[in-house]
Amino acid sequence: MTLSWRRLRPGRHAAKHSRHGEAGGDIELTIPSHFRCPISLDLMKDPVTLSTGITYDRQSIEKWIEAGNVTCPTTNQVLTTSEPIPNHTIRKMIQDWCVEKKSFGVERIPTPRIPVSSVEVAEILSRITSSAEKKDGAGCRELVQKVKALTKESERNKRCIVANGAASALSAAFGALSTAGSFHENDGVLEEILSALTLIFPLDTEANVYLGSTDSLHCMVRFLDGGDLSQRRNAVLVLKEALSADKQKIDALEEIEGALEALVKLIKEPICPTSTKASLVIIYHMLNSTSSSSRENVKGTFVQMGLVSMLSELVVDAERSICEKALRVLDAICGSKQGREEARDNALTMPVVVKKMFRVSYLATEFAVSILWKLCKKDEREDDEGGLVLEVLQVGAFQKLLLLLQVGCGERTKEKATELLKLLNLHRARLECIESMDFKELKRPF
Repeated sequence: MTLSWRRLRPGRHAAKHSRHGEAGGDIELTIPSHFRCPISLDLMKDPVTLSTGITYDRQSIEKWIEAGNVTCPTTNQVLTTSEPIPNHTIRKMIQDWCVEKKSFGVERIPTPRIPVSSVEVAEILSRITSSAEKKDGAGCRELVQKVKALTKESERNKRCIVANGAASALSAAFGALSTAGSFHENDGVLEEILSALTLIFPLDTEANVYLGSTDSLHCMVRFLDGGDLSQRRNAVLVLKEALSADKQKIDALEEIEGALEALVKLIKEPICPTSTKASLVIIYHMLNSTSSSSRENVKGTFVQMGLVSMLSELVVDAERSICEKALRVLDAICGSKQGREEARDNALTMPVVVKKMFRVSYLATEFAVSILWKLCKKDEREDDEGGLVLEVLQVGAFQKLLLLLQVGCGERTKEKATELLKLLNLHRARLECIESMDFKELKRPF
């Protein structure tokens, strides 16, 4: 087997080039067969040996094993263990060979980090569980930091850690250390656990059960309400995973003092796009998953906090995902009379909602139509005298709704658009305005 190595600095090695008669060109070097991976046939960078005694490059053999194979590719013998052993002897020989061929442009392979094994992960997680049960916050924190470091080290480590149940172990430890009266004593380790959990999303069902406990939810709300930027970010991300549209957990969260205020604060004073999205998702679940009477109370509370105006301002220049989620939350709030009144009184809401039609995504357009439909329904204020409808016409909604019916949409959205057009058509002669730039980037389908 030969491999062509192109000189990296031909001028520097001109004399050696001439000796080999290949000046300025490629030089073919024969790689020793025991330096090549039997699978890829390339020079091994991280040689490992299986239980059958055959050595492979780690990346190649791990792909083979992850594909579901339980035999050695060369001997076809069944593997007694799927954990390959690093072959340091071969690796040092390959490194020495690379140094020897340096004049030909061959670079020395770096010494690879040894990935964590399932046995090591299981041992660490067992010690974390034991430390949490003993309320040993300092010892638990040190172990969690080790898990974080290993997870960040490589994608392979992350897969191994997740596969061995790290999410459940960390979540159980979080629940055990977040009991009433111990929050301030263990806030350091609790913060570390939340940070570690954000590295191994998505969480499994068992982990979500632990995080959905009353103590865990109270603890995360405390971080949301009074933590620093990092703590608030990690808390809202884990909280979003823990809820997972679970009605009981959402109802429990609603009862926790300061939870709604903390979520709104993340929108009013954003930390990062990821935390803003997580907050919007949680708020949406709270607006739709609670019981009918409780749902109206939650909507009223959010309206009193000024969420409608915050969402209107957020949508103005938000990225696609945030814009869709903000419009979805605004649509849910407009399901209540108090929410509709607040939206009508806000000067920015109507122009922004109409502006986002066809400019963000198909989903955003559907939410925008639903919002307009709710705001223009027959239960609008008696003293409005068509003022709201005129405002909708003024910002160009009529033409956009017509175009929406032409290019196609969902059946429910089509019904709402038709009702809106009938209502707007009654006042169309009084005022009409359209901005052609709204249709510049329109594609079909959008």
